[in-house]
Amino acid sequence: MARRRNLAASIGGWSARHRWAALLIWIAFVVTATLVGNAVGTERMESWESENGESRKAATVLQAAGFPDAAGESVLIQTRDGKAPADFRRVSEEVGKAVLATGQAENVRTPYSEGAPAPVSADGRSALVMFDMKGEAGTAHERVRPVIDAVAQVQRAHPELRIDQAGEASSNLTIGDALADDLTRAELLSVPLTFGILLAAFGALLAAVVPLVVAFTAYLGAVGLLALTSQLLHVDSATTNLMLLIGLAVGVDYSLFYIRREREERAAGRGRERALEIAAATSGRAVLISGITVIVAMSGMFLTGNGTFIGFAQGTILVVLTAVVGSMTALPAILSLIGDKIDARVVHGAVRKLTGRTWRRRLGGREGGGRIWNTILTGVLRRPVVSAVLAAGLLIGLAVPAFDLRTGQAGLAELQGDYPVADTFRRIEAAFPTGKAPATVVVKAGDVTSAPVREAVERFQKQALATGEVVEPFGVAVNPDKTVVVVSFGVVGGGPSDEASEQAVRTLREEVVPQTLGRVGEAHVHGAVASVMDFNAQLGRTVPLVFGFVLLLAFLLMLASFRSLVVAVTTIVLNLLSVAAAYGVLVVVFQYGWGESLLNFTSTGSIVSWLPLFLFVILFGLSMDYHVFILSRVREAYDRGMPTERAIAHGIRTTAGVVSSAAFIMVGVFAVFGTMSLLSFKQMGIGLAVAVLIDATVVRAVLLPATMKLFGDANWYLPRWLGWLPALDHEAGEAGGSGGDGGPGRDGGPDEPDALPGERVPVTVG
Repeated sequence: MARRRNLAASIGGWSARHRWAALLIWIAFVVTATLVGNAVGTERMESWESENGESRKAATVLQAAGFPDAAGESVLIQTRDGKAPADFRRVSEEVGKAVLATGQAENVRTPYSEGAPAPVSADGRSALVMFDMKGEAGTAHERVRPVIDAVAQVQRAHPELRIDQAGEASSNLTIGDALADDLTRAELLSVPLTFGILLAAFGALLAAVVPLVVAFTAYLGAVGLLALTSQLLHVDSATTNLMLLIGLAVGVDYSLFYIRREREERAAGRGRERALEIAAATSGRAVLISGITVIVAMSGMFLTGNGTFIGFAQGTILVVLTAVVGSMTALPAILSLIGDKIDARVVHGAVRKLTGRTWRRRLGGREGGGRIWNTILTGVLRRPVVSAVLAAGLLIGLAVPAFDLRTGQAGLAELQGDYPVADTFRRIEAAFPTGKAPATVVVKAGDVTSAPVREAVERFQKQALATGEVVEPFGVAVNPDKTVVVVSFGVVGGGPSDEASEQAVRTLREEVVPQTLGRVGEAHVHGAVASVMDFNAQLGRTVPLVFGFVLLLAFLLMLASFRSLVVAVTTIVLNLLSVAAAYGVLVVVFQYGWGESLLNFTSTGSIVSWLPLFLFVILFGLSMDYHVFILSRVREAYDRGMPTERAIAHGIRTTAGVVSSAAFIMVGVFAVFGTMSLLSFKQMGIGLAVAVLIDATVVRAVLLPATMKLFGDANWYLPRWLGWLPALDHEAGEAGGSGGDGGPGRDGGPDEPDALPGERVPVTVG
């Protein structure tokens, strides 16, 4: 059967031979994408685009209705000793005058204002001053700092009281500052950490720097492309942060795979060009397959129909795509340009100076892998049944808590740590308990001030109160052109994810609204409870579709790549076990709160609602990196004539070092994001770090070789009716038009040693 030409080898070979052209093209792409992206700007999602179902319809109507959009703020005035009521009139008036004097506040209400005064707590020890920020709510956080400073000045004048501000603008400012500080810290920690691991892995300065350069330039190019694609599909503000997280981890991993193979071939006696050709044909192809699989997994998020997931899909696909392209084009060009200088052993030189001894790292040892990996693999291959049972049992045990996974909204707990605005929100909630969750009905009609609409509003209020699930007061607001009316009220219960609150929304949607407001126009129930319900309903409809899409396409990719039904099935099963185990750990840590003190967070008893699906597609994609890389080496050895068992040992041992280094990098980068203040980022970072750690150790070091040993030659079983699948070359093959393979049984060039890639031969590396 004719073999398909190795695309990765062709691209890598061309880049190596035309290194300056390849580098200039890559630099031109990154610079152009960055400049154009900055000029165009990234389009952020409108608020309605993150909604689902009926809530999305309501938000769309509100977006076009032209209601005044103001950010509400509150100042809490509270006694410190909690023993005696305080006279709040003078202090509240001082607060009101102070915020008005900034020129940024309007509609100030104190407990002593006429008409609609601000509240005083039932015990008389807490009072609020309420006001709106001038201008658009979306940009109010940019103008709220003078108001916060004015309130702080009143606080200094009255140390006997607690005077703190909280609201939409001040919380957005705090979250924005906290996120900026967290990201700065994450960058300051993750880049040196990655560099340090690469330096330890290669012992060479250039070999440690090059992967970072490729990964970071790929990230810059992807961000520029995102600005262009976001003009059609808007993205969430957190998308670029996620791109940095994924781009750094994946980009460095791909470069690590490529560089390590090229250095192995040089250590085995290959010439410079031939070493690059083999690296392109083998590791380059593994990078291509892995990248396509990751992109396929990420694209499953498009099927959710949710704007946040669609934005995440765009960003992650673009950064993985640019990382793959950079690894296949710019990286071979850089390696061709640098040559053997990339292996200047700065770490070894330092050791030699300190100890007087030479520390030689065997990049291409006969079986390599290090003492620990060799010990583990030897035991696994000697007792595959016991190893498989123990590893699978451990993963299943870790996965059991996942059956108790509960999703919810973080609410005030989203901002973890010692932040005054979060503490003030909690104090306001404790001092002014409502026992209700805010909700609205949005009604669109030709003239909402007409008699039929007014009568329908009155009927709605009566019937809603009669259910016992809606509480007063009611508010009615009409937009300027009188086409939309918003009826606001409260529903019983504790808010989002509370069963009583959800039942109230269902009653309104299924019974009250259709009989009243639904008869005079387009009517939709909206609010925090309704939004969470609609989000969960949307996920319930689309999750099976996303899971099926990702699993099916990953299965087909593995089937086509390795021409093995067994490999494709075991790939899916092993990855699902890895993801399930990560879910279980996430539940134990963040839902049960077992890691609160260590990770510095307070458990909410649930996992952020968008995280499980997001983690599935991300983890399933990332877990393919190591899987494809290891299997490619196994299949390469098998295609060269090795028996299956020896091919398994050879593949695992020769990839052990790079898999360990890549895993340490990913775990380190993700764990850094687990230190962030936002609970959702903390859960995401820890979930990703744990999953990669489990995947790179238990799954790839134990379960994969054990199952492959048990299957033996059946690993390569392909039914006859699938014989039409193309036979993709797992060996060096023809690389960009160069000579033959050079391995055993192939017609290599006269200068090629007769050995498997990675095996030591008596040739001096020149």
